[in-house]
Order: sequence, then C-alpha cells, then structure tokens
Amino acid sequence: MKIRSTITIVLSGILALQISAQELPPQNKKRVDDYEWPTDRTVLKKLAQWRDLKFGVIFHWGLYTVPGILESWVLCGEDVDWITNFRRKDLNYEEYKEWYWGLKDSLNPTSFNPGQWADIMKRAGMRYMIFTTKHHEGFCMYNTKQTDFSIMNGPFGKDPHADVAKYIFDTFRDQGFMVGAYFSKPDWHSEYYWWPFFPTRDRNVNYDIKQHPRRWQQFTQFTYRQIEEIMTGYGPIDILWLDGAQVLPHFFNQDIQMDRIAAMARKHQPSILLVDRMAKGPFENYQTPEGEIPPKQLNIPWETCLSMNGWGWRSEGEYKSSKKIISVLIEVVAKGGNLLLGIGPTAEGLIDNIVAERVLTIGKWLEKNGKAIYGTVATKHYNDGNVWFTCDKNQRSMYACYALDDDEKKVPDVIEWTENIPQNNYVTLLQTQERIRCQVEGNRVKIFLPKYVDRSQSLAFVFDVKE
Repeated sequence: MKIRSTITIVLSGILALQISAQELPPQNKKRVDDYEWPTDRTVLKKLAQWRDLKFGVIFHWGLYTVPGILESWVLCGEDVDWITNFRRKDLNYEEYKEWYWGLKDSLNPTSFNPGQWADIMKRAGMRYMIFTTKHHEGFCMYNTKQTDFSIMNGPFGKDPHADVAKYIFDTFRDQGFMVGAYFSKPDWHSEYYWWPFFPTRDRNVNYDIKQHPRRWQQFTQFTYRQIEEIMTGYGPIDILWLDGAQVLPHFFNQDIQMDRIAAMARKHQPSILLVDRMAKGPFENYQTPEGEIPPKQLNIPWETCLSMNGWGWRSEGEYKSSKKIISVLIEVVAKGGNLLLGIGPTAEGLIDNIVAERVLTIGKWLEKNGKAIYGTVATKHYNDGNVWFTCDKNQRSMYACYALDDDEKKVPDVIEWTENIPQNNYVTLLQTQERIRCQVEGNRVKIFLPKYVDRSQSLAFVFDVKE
C-alpha cells in the first residue's frame, strides 16, 4: 500500500506539473456553439442596450503603473518572453515580488481627475466604461475591507478621493456611460491563492486544492465578499467583467462557486451583465476575444478588447494610431461586435497627451460617421475587401465604410464593391452629407470620389439598398 500510494503521489505531481505548464485554451477560439443566451428579460434588455453602444474603454490602473511596466504578469513565474522581458534583471524572483508589491508605497496619484478621463472618452465617442478594481496582482483600487492591500492604505489613502473606483464610476455614470467593474478572479497577493508555504511556479493556485480544501474555501469566501463590496457600495453597476480564465471548475478544480456569486450580484444589481471570460455557460453573457478580431461575422454578443499601448500605462512602447483603431472599429461592428479599447492612466491619475490626441481624433471621425456605427446591426453581405457594411435596425438604410489600413496614406479615388446595390445609383457621403453618384454594372458598384474630399481617414456612405 505504501509503495502504491507513493507512486500515485509522484505520478499525480508529474501530471500537475504538466498541466500547469500547458497554455490555457486559446481565448480567441470561436465558441459560438458554447454560448448560452440569458433567459432573464431584464438582462436581455441590458444586453441589447450594450450591443448598441459599439465602442467602450477599459482602464487598467494599479501598481504596474508606477514604473510603467507590464501589468501584474511580471509576478508570474512562467518563463516566457512577454513576461520576463519586463522584469528587473538585478533581483531574483522573490526579491522582485517584494519590490513589486512594495510599489504600494509609491502610488500617489495627486493629480487624479476622473472628470478629465470622462470628458476625453465621451468626446472620443466611447459609450461604456470598464474600470479595473483589482488586477491579478491583488492590489485593490477601491475601499475593500477584506485586505489592507489597497490604495486606501497607501500615501493616497488620506485624500478625499482615495476611493478612486467610487469617483470613476460616479463620474462616468453622470456622463451617461454604461459602467462596468473589472475584477480578477485570481489574486496573487492573497495567501489563500498563492500560499507562501509553497513556491509560485505559474499563474495558478500553488497548492493542491483537494489536499487543502479549507484554504480554498477561504479564498472562495474572500472573493465573494470582495465582489459583494463592489455590488453594494458603488451604485448601479451594469457589467461585472471577470478575468483570470484559469480559475474555472474544469481547470485545476479552481471552482469559486460562480453560481453563488452570480446570484448575489443579481440580487443587488438585477440586470447586471456577467462576463466570466472564457468560462462558457450562463455567466458569460458576452464573449471577449482579446487582441484580435474573429475571422468571420458572429451572431452572438461579443467584443474585441484591444489595448492602445499595453493595457496599463507604459513608459515606452508604440501607441496604435487613430487610423488603425477606426479601421478596427469598423470591421468589428460589421462583424456584429463591440470594440473595447484599453487605456492606462498615468501614475499621477491623468490620461496622457498622446492617448488624448489619438482618441479625440477618433471622436471627430465618429461625430461625422457615427450613424454607420452606433445602433447598427450586421448584414448578410458585410465585407468586400476594405469595404465593410452595416445596416440600421429598420433595414431601410445601409452603410458602407472604407476602412483605411495603417499603411495606406489615403482612401483611393475609386471605391468598389459587389452586392448591396444602392437604389437610384447614388450614395451619401456622411463626412459632407453630399450625394455622390455611383456606377453600377451588374452586381458591381463603383464610387468616384470628388478630388476635394478629405480622404486621410476612413470614409462612410449611407444609401438605400436596391431590392
């Protein structure tokens, strides 16, 4: 019996190491068949409202902002370039973790101005906002009573606006945004998740949950209480955006009892959208492919989440151009989704000038062309080359958007597509509200742009479709 037990334990340990070393299932894998539509009418109504918004912003703001590095993942012991390249080379792993968590004594955003954030994002054309209340590092950007590892217990703690989440949610809500709370299911600072008794090899819980069920139950209760604080202390919350896909019942048995969390959240926020990313099932009310666009049109609720320059503020790196983001927005909407743009406020608590300039350029484009984006629905023939199509809900008007690639200097003089034939052989250029005649040959359309039309950004046209 002893020999057999020993062999079993060794084999189990080897298997655990193999599993932990594996990558999680690709988060951008098409999972339409796994989607479960909500059955609650109030949730369905909120989901329909969210789908109409099309363009949102997610703010990552935490300890990683102080040095301007990769958010949280530098704490993870996995040997991959996108993590280790951001680590200091003069410290060993344990020293590095202590240095990183010690940044709590340096985060002091004395210029914190949520009004500036909201004003810029509203002028950028964004209509919903997600704020990171806690990332994987475990540092809380709200007033939690479950741990002292929060902004309330650092140098900013005595400021009247120390509970930054409250002021961010209130400010964006007052500006008409739908608001959501990002919350990380894993918590690498919590001793209930990363137990100091064991080393931390990777992103997962670092002890055997079956061997230590009480400790896992403590983590489950810790998570429940933290989410309940957000659900009860911060006004109406439209979206609970949960990250950390390894914390799932079928992966390392990391079951945090989402049914219990969901019931509590809906008790306090009856119509809230639950976004348990990559979890499948009833608690993933919309899917969230990260960093890329699905290859084809999807008929379920989804959003592409895409960062401007890394998720948090970075001290270096390349910002995406406004031209690129407009192009992505057009494609995403034509494929039936929303775009959630990731922006990192600075350690001082402001949106930096480069970000502001680029998103305000997007807003100016949307002021003229927003009819082709907001509140539209997908259409059968949705793409031909650089031209993407959307339709209004009453099916009376169709929109054609030429998405200008980053390597294109301007929209070509002649725009062509097949199908979606304009009635009466003309389209209206939204940028100028000018009617432009088009040439139709069979099922092919050609639009000849006047020379004076500004073609430095993507263009959008509206027309009635010939039946």
